[in-house]
Amino acid sequence: MEMMDGKVQFSAEDINENKTMAILAYILFFVPLLAARESKFAMYHANQGLVLFLAAMAVNLIGSLIPVIGWFFIVPLGNLAAIVLAVLGIVNAYRGEAKPLPLVGGIKIIK
Repeated sequence: MEMMDGKVQFSAEDINENKTMAILAYILFFVPLLAARESKFAMYHANQGLVLFLAAMAVNLIGSLIPVIGWFFIVPLGNLAAIVLAVLGIVNAYRGEAKPLPLVGGIKIIK
């Protein structure tokens, strides 16, 4: 694993064997934690999926506590942003890339 042009590089073997797990990380972040714990590529995307999930939950919680503005603007826009970032993560995983997601990509929870 090494850094090149802001992207983390993983072995081609790891990417090919665990690409599906990396894609699933953006839908159900815990699946790679259970099924591909040994894969650094899958764990990278599981971390991104977990951080994205937590960010979406925080936006929904905060938005639901703010009457009107939160309900009709913060929550819908936050959910749209989470969906866009999840699709971006899925595309990166499908391509075998490990680019950090905008806004949340620098946060590391899973080591």
